[in-house]
Amino acid sequence: MRSCIFAVVVAILVAGCGSSHPDWRVPTVKPAAAPHASPSALRTRARAPRLSVTRTGRLPAPVQLPAVAARGARVYAIGGLDVADASVADIVLVRGHGARVTGHLPAALHDAAAATVGGATFLFGGGEAGAGLAGIQRITPSGGRTAGRLPAGASDVAAATVGPTAYIVGGYTGTVPLRSVLAYTPGDPVRDAGRMPRPLRYAAVAAVGGRVLIAGGTSGVTARREILSFDPGTGAVRRIGRLPVALTHAAGAALGGRFYVIGGRGDGLDAQHAAIYAVDPASGRVAPAGRLPTALSDLGAATLGDRILAIGGRDAGGRVHDGILSLRPQP
Repeated sequence: MRSCIFAVVVAILVAGCGSSHPDWRVPTVKPAAAPHASPSALRTRARAPRLSVTRTGRLPAPVQLPAVAARGARVYAIGGLDVADASVADIVLVRGHGARVTGHLPAALHDAAAATVGGATFLFGGGEAGAGLAGIQRITPSGGRTAGRLPAGASDVAAATVGPTAYIVGGYTGTVPLRSVLAYTPGDPVRDAGRMPRPLRYAAVAAVGGRVLIAGGTSGVTARREILSFDPGTGAVRRIGRLPVALTHAAGAALGGRFYVIGGRGDGLDAQHAAIYAVDPASGRVAPAGRLPTALSDLGAATLGDRILAIGGRDAGGRVHDGILSLRPQP
């Protein structure tokens, strides 16, 4: 009986991927069992350090939905939307307590993702004028140059690096939300690496312990609670836990072996959250880990040494922020 049910579920999932966008073909993901652990072990794993949050600087201008990545002792905040909801082309270098515009993209965009691979920072996709962009750009302080292409244009993407490869998660073509996980190794073409159980846009994503953790997001207007783990070695995606609340447009970052989900919002444009959650990548258990000074969605985040920098964002009143926040474990 169980084998019959499994076969039906697999058939439904395969059919659900649809054929409206055949360029995004990826192998069907086999479900994996959740890791076994004793209740006491799970409780121990859930005790993540709480993060103290301090404002350490200001951006040259307020921004929401920037693509953010760390490289060495600096963080790049790339593109995004300004206070008028217009795309920007700025490349902002955040270093120490300061931030300045050092260059510009060839064209303004928002909802792209950034990741650093092999000492170089890359920008994936993005959106402008209602359409997803397929470009992959290598970012320098002064600008960006073409380094490859995605199989199709995609905005609302997220990205994380494991070893020599960046993984691009979900997104939106302008008409179709995506359930793919794509792999990009500099110098090689983009390849299909896995498939999520459902399409996701605006998910919080970070790499922890050789896995890519994916939390929340939306395929349309409904925020999700699922926490997924993607294994680059096998291509398998499995659900490991659930957020306390449904979230989309949150930021994700890794620190101290934990996956942190920062801010975000519910289904409404004015449903921002201030909570920070820590996710144990082995058990999927979630623990409160602090709060932002203001409830924010659409912020970017990157890990820089022993802290996370959270950049920009949008509050419940629609105000776009210029803050640079430092999130550090409390002693």
